[in-house]
Amino acid sequence: MIKEIIAAILSGLTLVCALPTQEEPIMDKTIPAELEYIPDSYRQPADQPGTLEKLTYDTWESFSYEEQNQRLTKEAWVYVPYGYDENKKYNIMYLSHGGWSNETTIMGTPGSPHEFKHIVDHAIEDGKMQPILIVLPTYNNTSPQDSGDYGLAIQLTNNFHNELLNDLMPAAESKYSTYAEDTTPEGFAASRDHRGFGGFSMGSVNTWRTFQYCLDYFRYFMPMSGSGYDGQTAAEIVEQSGHKRSDFFIYAMSGTADFAYSAFKHQIDSMAQTGTFTMADSEDEGNLAFREREGYAHDGRASDEYTYNGLLFFWPAQ
Repeated sequence: MIKEIIAAILSGLTLVCALPTQEEPIMDKTIPAELEYIPDSYRQPADQPGTLEKLTYDTWESFSYEEQNQRLTKEAWVYVPYGYDENKKYNIMYLSHGGWSNETTIMGTPGSPHEFKHIVDHAIEDGKMQPILIVLPTYNNTSPQDSGDYGLAIQLTNNFHNELLNDLMPAAESKYSTYAEDTTPEGFAASRDHRGFGGFSMGSVNTWRTFQYCLDYFRYFMPMSGSGYDGQTAAEIVEQSGHKRSDFFIYAMSGTADFAYSAFKHQIDSMAQTGTFTMADSEDEGNLAFREREGYAHDGRASDEYTYNGLLFFWPAQ
């Protein structure tokens, strides 16, 4: 009789342990073979809109960051989902703009929201995507025109990780509720599975630099139509980081009529040949995916569609 009771108890415990927890929803995290088009209706305001909030923080001039002798006050915008509850934890995505742009380019401002803000609102409202926080920073340094200088922008994206880790992330994740228990590097490292970075064009270059310097703090990367380095260099970054190949996922996208397509696709292909990166449709199968859209060029329509698809994959609704 005692054996039967113990067996019943153990059986009950097994069933309880097998149930999903609130923080571990059942999600379909598979990348479709074809990119999803954005519904036309998503380009109009949603019934349950999130808000755009200005985040002001202090940092240091990019090229003399380590000396910290020129303080800068910068602004980022934060997309806060409809129904945001500070008692809940939210995944967080950092989205970097491209050249000739700034922190308002991707989603706009409260008084002038851009289409992509409406697109995210609808995706959350329709249950395609979890409510998430999106931080929209700028790598512009001492001038709003910095991103319009290609050579300067390359250098600024290479330096941006200093500001990102030490100033922007602490400011954003101390104000909003994320999975980071604190805003130390250790706290960010412990919560990296709930954090992503992405960008189009020069924002894609910024994404590759974030992968290079901040792999400890981000799991998801979404580079779009902008190269960073060759495949062997990317493999060396992973090996030197000490991370396993299952510790991250890169979802890359571009269009066949994009001037950056050839070099970008070459980088992805060369990464897949190193053995460090495995092309896959899900995190269970590998750590690198590439999707392309026939005929798409280097423009806002492509950027919106790629970013939309990436967010649907990283954090789909339950």
